[in-house]
Amino acid sequence: MGHPRVAAAVAVWYLRAVAFVNFLSAVWVSLGQDVRRHNQEDLFTPYLLTAGFASGVFTAFLAVTMRRRKRAAWILNLGLSGAFLGLLALAMAFPEVRRQPQNWVSLGLTAVFVGALLAGRREFYAKGDRSNPRLAAAVGAGGLLAASLLAALLVTATDRSAAPATFLDRWRYGTLRLVSVAADDPSVTGIAPPTWVDVAVNVLSTALVLAVLYAAFRSRRAVDPLTDDDEKRLRELLDRHGERDSLGYFALRREKSVCWSPTGKAAVAYRVLGGVSLASGDPLGDPEAWPGAIGPWLAEARAHGWIPAVMGASEEAGTVYARHGLDALELGDEAVVDVAEFTLEGRAMRTVRQAYNRVRRAGYTVRVRRHEEIPADEMAALVRRADDWRDGATERGFSMALGRLGDPRDGRCVMVECRDADGRLRALLSFVPWGPRGLSLDLMRRDRDSDNGLIEFMVIDLLRRAREYRITQVSLNFAVFRSVFERGARLGAGPVLRLWRSLLSFFSRWWQIESLYRANAKYRPVWEPRFLLFEKSAHLPRIGVASARAEGFLEAPGLPRWWHHGRLESRRCR
Repeated sequence: MGHPRVAAAVAVWYLRAVAFVNFLSAVWVSLGQDVRRHNQEDLFTPYLLTAGFASGVFTAFLAVTMRRRKRAAWILNLGLSGAFLGLLALAMAFPEVRRQPQNWVSLGLTAVFVGALLAGRREFYAKGDRSNPRLAAAVGAGGLLAASLLAALLVTATDRSAAPATFLDRWRYGTLRLVSVAADDPSVTGIAPPTWVDVAVNVLSTALVLAVLYAAFRSRRAVDPLTDDDEKRLRELLDRHGERDSLGYFALRREKSVCWSPTGKAAVAYRVLGGVSLASGDPLGDPEAWPGAIGPWLAEARAHGWIPAVMGASEEAGTVYARHGLDALELGDEAVVDVAEFTLEGRAMRTVRQAYNRVRRAGYTVRVRRHEEIPADEMAALVRRADDWRDGATERGFSMALGRLGDPRDGRCVMVECRDADGRLRALLSFVPWGPRGLSLDLMRRDRDSDNGLIEFMVIDLLRRAREYRITQVSLNFAVFRSVFERGARLGAGPVLRLWRSLLSFFSRWWQIESLYRANAKYRPVWEPRFLLFEKSAHLPRIGVASARAEGFLEAPGLPRWWHHGRLESRRCR
């Protein structure tokens, strides 16, 4: 057990084993009684082995935080287990304690756990947020007050005793049941609520303990958004290397943070959500300098106990990330249209051509301008209409969306407006620059009362006029699991592939998975694969949740936004 990593693993597995025995003891009555009997009189159980759901949850929580290499969890375990080991060693000085074989086993197991903590101390390096102690104290104090009052109200509503009792007595009774179901106090013996109330109040205390532990051990999440200097340097990298990645411009989302290579020739833009450090697209800058930015990003993630992940990386970037220990999963394909190859002619484009002509005959017209060409008052009106047409209150997007419209610094973006025969604005698209000769779709909004096919009409009109703006390639929407829909519909597709396709088609009722693929396929694009990069398969559920939050599909409960205003800590990795 001399190797620190082995010692750390021993400590984590000890906690997992104890948590399992505690849960098992809670449902196996005879085992639970035996464990509890060993904690009475002259018998001792190993560290944290007490039997019951509450102790099991507590131990399992510590196992999880230790597995994530949290330094605070290591300190807490060392303090508790060290004190318990000292107490047990002192008790072994008494003959009646020393003669019990179980106590020697407990002493040995606890000593092994303490030794593993000491030997593996360097493996527990993940830092927590500096505000954690203050937050944990606030949660503990406020939660205890709220839980005791709730317990008092519950006891008052269900008390079956005829003896008179004040609210203060019931409050005292409820507070005692927060500590233990069997806790007694002569001053509250006249109170007699049902047994389920005592159990419910005690379970409430378990929830409070978990809330305090979460607040104490949560990962650091206060991250500085891009500074003006960061944005300036990123724009310089985009000017030199922006044509490499169609998602490069989206690194300028201002809630993202950035890790720079030592030379400043490359950078990784990312955002921390739910303990996941989520990067998007390829690193910016010179590919030869990418490892210099990926290394510090991964080191920072590990230092804070974050799970590193990358959404929407290209095959080239995925190969570089793989050299740093990340695994790859193909997410889908990006639709890229080569302007020189695009045409409405031919039998394969007949349906698209007819739809385009139908919308044009209805009197709709398209106007294409750079954002910098649009007057400020007109741009403000466009932004208002885009907000009115937005589906829901949340601005969605992370990996393929800029998250803002009409910012003066985004003057090279392209606005595509569609008006009806009466001159009313009915839809708009916004594209961000992809190097000097490309565009990448950012925003797509339309009036729901307008005719169908407006978006297709606008995209086709842009592609036909792209040469006027010296645009040679246009990146459209991202099609998740596009290959599944394509291969699953072919003759001879296997049962697993057909089942996977059916499952995705079912979920497409809510998330438009298949419809996005078909909407892009009509332009006959080149499909560029995009990948999700991750360290371990066990991290995928948390990465999925973090990605859903980043893209705006899932809103996490928490404190109001004003609570966090001004609390961001200054932090940079260079």
